[in-house]
Amino acid sequence: MGQFVDLTSADGFTVPAWVALPEGTPRGGLVVVQEIFGVNSHIRDVADRWAAKGYAVVAPAMFARVEPGVELGYTDADMKAGMELKSRAEALPGAGVLPDIQAAIDHAAKLAGEQGGGKVGIFGFCWGGLLTWRAACELQGLSAAICYYGGGMTMGAEVDRQPRCPVMAHFGRRDHFIPVDSVEAFGRAHPEVEVHLYDADHGFNCDQRGSYDAAAASTAADRTQAFLARHVG
Repeated sequence: MGQFVDLTSADGFTVPAWVALPEGTPRGGLVVVQEIFGVNSHIRDVADRWAAKGYAVVAPAMFARVEPGVELGYTDADMKAGMELKSRAEALPGAGVLPDIQAAIDHAAKLAGEQGGGKVGIFGFCWGGLLTWRAACELQGLSAAICYYGGGMTMGAEVDRQPRCPVMAHFGRRDHFIPVDSVEAFGRAHPEVEVHLYDADHGFNCDQRGSYDAAAASTAADRTQAFLARHVG
């Protein structure tokens, strides 16, 4: 079981983060980036589960700069509230929330330490998948990045970004937010990215949503774990 701690970004901003530690020496560090619903019970559970696999996990609160303490569910009202918060976060000046992700990467590396190799991976879901893509292209200290149905990463200027570390991306063929043709075009533009498509909908990894797909989630988790084992530890 993890707990919230406060991290300090480069500009001095304090960002809360859920931190979950493994028993014994970490295999490496891992940053988990939330959906639009905050660091809610699902994200905390994801962090705890990956800590049980041996990683020192840090899940920063990506809405902290626009509204503290966000924890939403998955109703239509929650979806609307989350989209509004995302819009506010995306409208932040400068680097936006990326400094907060960098603080989480740095903290995960510190937790992993010399015994864990100090290597850090990152993965995120939906908006967090997009932020994971940006982090892979813009931030320092990452050895691997995994994007789950990253909304927006297959469109426009996001495709022009170039990753600095190995990247894996998971998408659903029935995802009405992310057209399959855009995923296929992204794959052609980035042959270095390991892209996987599943016969599933948006949010297929979240077992608290109606779109949860156990088979797709299991396969994606296996691929993610193997990818992290190759690149992080």
